[in-house]
Amino acid sequence: MGGEAGIKERFELLAPFLDERSRRLVAAAEALAAGRGGNTLVARVTGVSRRAITAGSRELAHPDLAPRGRIRREGGGRKRTVDTDPTLRDDLERLVEPETRGDPESPLRWTLKSVRRLADELTRMGHQTSHRMVAELLHDMGYSLQGNRKTREGSSHPDRDAQFRHLNEKVKEYQARNDPVISVDTKKKELVGDFKNGGRELRPKGDPEAVRVHDFMVPELGKANPYGIYDLAGNLGWVSVGTDHDTAAFAVQSISRWWHSMGKERYPDAHRLLITADCGGSNGYRLRLWKVELQKLANETGLTIGVSHLPPGTSKWNRIEHRLFSFITQNWRGKPLISHEVIVNLIAATVTRSGLRVRCELDQNTYEKGIKVPDEELAAVNLKRDAFHGEWNYAIAPSEPPIGSFIS
Repeated sequence: MGGEAGIKERFELLAPFLDERSRRLVAAAEALAAGRGGNTLVARVTGVSRRAITAGSRELAHPDLAPRGRIRREGGGRKRTVDTDPTLRDDLERLVEPETRGDPESPLRWTLKSVRRLADELTRMGHQTSHRMVAELLHDMGYSLQGNRKTREGSSHPDRDAQFRHLNEKVKEYQARNDPVISVDTKKKELVGDFKNGGRELRPKGDPEAVRVHDFMVPELGKANPYGIYDLAGNLGWVSVGTDHDTAAFAVQSISRWWHSMGKERYPDAHRLLITADCGGSNGYRLRLWKVELQKLANETGLTIGVSHLPPGTSKWNRIEHRLFSFITQNWRGKPLISHEVIVNLIAATVTRSGLRVRCELDQNTYEKGIKVPDEELAAVNLKRDAFHGEWNYAIAPSEPPIGSFIS
């Protein structure tokens, strides 16, 4: 059987059994049999490149020079795009983690980072890539596709994007002077005891760990309130596991513990600290006690403490959520949180391939709920509001004289 049709039919019959080397050898044999113009003819009907056919012809002519035990010669094959495009990985990381490089206005939020959208954006930036390559790179960088999350919290504020820009500029300005920038929040409260915890862990086959059927709190164990601090520049985390109420005093006490245990050593020359936080919770912008306790911390440390709150409805975009808390959840999945000590140890054991390290301590102090801060006490806070949304952006400097000693 000759001609183009014969070549095509023979090649298609053999194709499922051919590797890269045998493909070019079969194609080269067909080209030699076809005579003059055979390379062009076979390339057209089989899809094997003329360059590969030429290489196959050389191997057929000199079998003693062909590589033994290999499909390609050492160093052969097309170089990976990431090896020839040195900025591809960095640009991808900027898109996946906007705040990593101070760019929260990226068109791709962390909750919307599909590989096709990332590939399209990288192509617009001048890179030659595909969604498959992006998926491989993300896997190499330690990312995985995430399921749906509760990220919509009502209608967005009209100044949401402007607040992100303002926050971004402050983060860059602090980091340019090597002043610490931290993201803070309270992780989901956890029942302490032998309760079911989502996920799986390796155990002997047929021997799952027994847990309680109902999730009723054990009074003598109670709940755990993990309050986290994430150092944006250092990729370092601190978590205080509280056993009492999640109040503003507890939140600021946790920040104080981070500063004295980690922050002061890492930033010995710092005179300022920037806190990025949600609008609500124990560090909400409306809480008077939050500002009073921050004043006490400023007096104690001598730091001027800047605060920028994420705009309403964007709490799940808080950097600590997906750079610290998500990894803690992965680390203890499938493990019953049977005691506060177990919780502390599991949090402290959280690490990532990107270098995240976490320290954790138990906080057994009591924190009274419902503390009222009178007008005169709030007025004593040495607070300076930014011109843009001063309720979200402000700084608290040490006061003279101090308004009180910090909780120990």
